[in-house]
Amino acid sequence: MCGLSGEIRFDGRPADIGVVGRMTDSMHERGPDGSGLWEWGPVALGHRRLKIIDLSEKAAQPMADPALGLTAVFNGCLYNYRELREELRGEGYRFFSTSDTEVLVKAFHRWGADCVRRFAGMFAFAVFEQATGRLTLARDRLGIKPLYVSGNGDRLRFASTLPALLAGGEVCTDIDPVALHHYMTFHSLVPGERTILAGVRKLPPATVRTVEADGSSRDTVYWDPPFTRLPEHEGMDAADWRDAVHDRLRAAVRRRMVADVPVGVLLSGGLDSSVIVAMLAEEGQRDLSTFSIGFHGAGGDAGDEFRYSDLVADHFGTDHHRILIEDSRLLSGLPDAVRAMSEPMVSHDCVAFHLLSHEVARHVRVVQSGQGADEVFAGYRWFPPLAAVPREEAFATYAKEFFDQPHEDLAGIVAPRYLVGEDASGEIIRRHLARPGAETALDAVLRLETRLMLPDDPVKRVDNMTMAHGLEGRTPFLDHELVELAAACPPELKLVGGGKGILKEASRALLPREVVDRPKGYFPVPAIRHIDGPFLDLVRDALTAPAARERGLFDKAYVEDLLENREASRTTTGVNMLWQLGLLEMWLQAQGV
Repeated sequence: MCGLSGEIRFDGRPADIGVVGRMTDSMHERGPDGSGLWEWGPVALGHRRLKIIDLSEKAAQPMADPALGLTAVFNGCLYNYRELREELRGEGYRFFSTSDTEVLVKAFHRWGADCVRRFAGMFAFAVFEQATGRLTLARDRLGIKPLYVSGNGDRLRFASTLPALLAGGEVCTDIDPVALHHYMTFHSLVPGERTILAGVRKLPPATVRTVEADGSSRDTVYWDPPFTRLPEHEGMDAADWRDAVHDRLRAAVRRRMVADVPVGVLLSGGLDSSVIVAMLAEEGQRDLSTFSIGFHGAGGDAGDEFRYSDLVADHFGTDHHRILIEDSRLLSGLPDAVRAMSEPMVSHDCVAFHLLSHEVARHVRVVQSGQGADEVFAGYRWFPPLAAVPREEAFATYAKEFFDQPHEDLAGIVAPRYLVGEDASGEIIRRHLARPGAETALDAVLRLETRLMLPDDPVKRVDNMTMAHGLEGRTPFLDHELVELAAACPPELKLVGGGKGILKEASRALLPREVVDRPKGYFPVPAIRHIDGPFLDLVRDALTAPAARERGLFDKAYVEDLLENREASRTTTGVNMLWQLGLLEMWLQAQGV
């Protein structure tokens, strides 16, 4: 719902409020409804506000509570803030607003950093304690809300977006070779703490970082589902699991209606977004606004799924908005979508989400969407092959299905100065899969997807593209209690019917059969998938620009061959290598790197 920023210094100098002001101003789109700065000696905090809960100025940020000696900046929403406020009132706390931000401040005072364990929601926040000079940074369990950090020993800066840190200046913009290895292996995804820039890191999901006045810090991971069968579920059959998933998802959808403004739904016509609409109808929601986007076909691919979204909208009587985007608008919108990315994201539906969000923001300030269901309920094609694989063979199967290309092939793609000798991407996956817990190979990979991959795609995509238009996206499939339930669910129930079986069963009583049993679709943007005409010109210009030639990320002969032979640019996993290379250069040039 907002953008936050800040600086804390450890060298005895006061924080640079001018730097924090520049970082804050750069996030205007994330928070068009207000701006605030606060400074106290070595600390300065900034905030851009999108008004969702408590629309009055009493909820403005940075929020300082002099009686408690705390000042906070917060991005996100605590869906259970009303319940927490009543609990805190019972313990003697008095409130001057009806905002979830003030609940966060009081909860931090009452329970310290452990308050995060009581929060149900999406959040990134910074809380400064004047008495100790301590700064606490935290991020929600699934990494729905971002938090980037950059430090040089004398100071630490943080912000909701990577470009905001660049706006503050003094950031090392060298390319991180390990991050580039990840980018080229995982469909542009850079998981964990790294970003493509050596001088910027991410606070990991489900992490609290405590930064002392002397610059020392410690991290606490506060959530890590075991992905094993739990005693409390013993004796449950398939019908019991179906009902449990239905009830937990319904509660997650209901939670995400908490707002002082209208809430809509991004309705693709797929199972995931359709069941959200169905759940809201089941809850008695009326006059619900739903939104679908489509494009013109290209290369034999259809550019929309309107037949399914129309079916769902008609079935539940929603106030439906069907948005068809002309190719000319898609082309002109591409640079803006790239600039809106905190990190380069190759998924072609980034542009679709960016354009969709622009239209949706004209009608509502908050939307629910179906992202995360495939990772949580095993909906992707690389999950079924893991069903019969021994736990110790999970890596080989996952790498075969998911990696864009093996480590040894990168030597012919990436320029020698950016190559890493070891298989950095394979190592991070092996290390994560080898962690204790996770009974089966599928359990281990689902844990990997949920804890490591999911926050950087699709979660980051949704946050970046919606917030670029002051639109808050909420994802009920990433409710942490639903994720915990799904993690404990027997893998075979998730794989029924090619994936998401237990979710399909929970949806049958709610949705038309044509929607539940339809083939799995992907958000189609054919013009980008096939890269022709002016779209090819954009990619060529990016890869041959002076900045790209000077940077020299990729083997020159390889790039020239791709540009001449576009049909050979698709990898075995379906990733368009030409788009992957071109998008990275577009993003770097858009950021002035």
